[in-house]
Amino acid sequence: MNNNNEDIIQNDESAAKPPKDVLSELNNIDSLSQYLKSTVGKRVGRAIPPLDKWHPKDVADMDLVIKANGEWWHEGGQMTRESLVSLFATILWKEDNNGVIEYFLKTPVQKIRIQVEDAPLLINDVGIVNEGNNRWLEFTTTTGDVVRLDDEHTITLKAYNPTDNDTIDQQAAMDMQVRPYMPVRNGLDALVGRNTFYHLTEIGELTEQNGETILTLQSGGKSYELSMPAS
Repeated sequence: MNNNNEDIIQNDESAAKPPKDVLSELNNIDSLSQYLKSTVGKRVGRAIPPLDKWHPKDVADMDLVIKANGEWWHEGGQMTRESLVSLFATILWKEDNNGVIEYFLKTPVQKIRIQVEDAPLLINDVGIVNEGNNRWLEFTTTTGDVVRLDDEHTITLKAYNPTDNDTIDQQAAMDMQVRPYMPVRNGLDALVGRNTFYHLTEIGELTEQNGETILTLQSGGKSYELSMPAS
């Protein structure tokens, strides 16, 4: 079984190598899109490629920013093609370089550096899934990732301090100075959207303890608590 998996990875890498004249243009959004579409068919569904197995030495930059509100902007204009954004999201990669967090679109032959104002992914939906005697809280991102609340995917409240360059709605900035995040994959976090979080407060149980509001969520037969700061 392991040998088969290695063959798939090797085949994926070798088939994904573009001609040399294309390599220098992968940081062009159209070239990258065509490149990914030519290789994505080799994987089933929206499978995330084996990014941890790819070690490209070539690094380029692209004028692409994932805004604090989850929007993707390229060269000053918003990317409105959801299918393209979802495709690019499958190759999102995060690295810690001497304490500096950097984000890339990663291929077998090149890493393309992009900018991320806050979290690279955004959760915009939560539902309840019943399996046997267990009830799970299942979260979905705008780009198609699905993750359940469990011990490896817990929600954490973190302070968010928008910079002058971060384009975030002013009211949202005031309301969400402390924001909820959830790990998804490959070290990537997702921001739990405001409407989704409000839905969680309806699904869960709110109690008061020592002047703090505690949100208790049930998922997979376990309880998860969030201590919410006073507004």
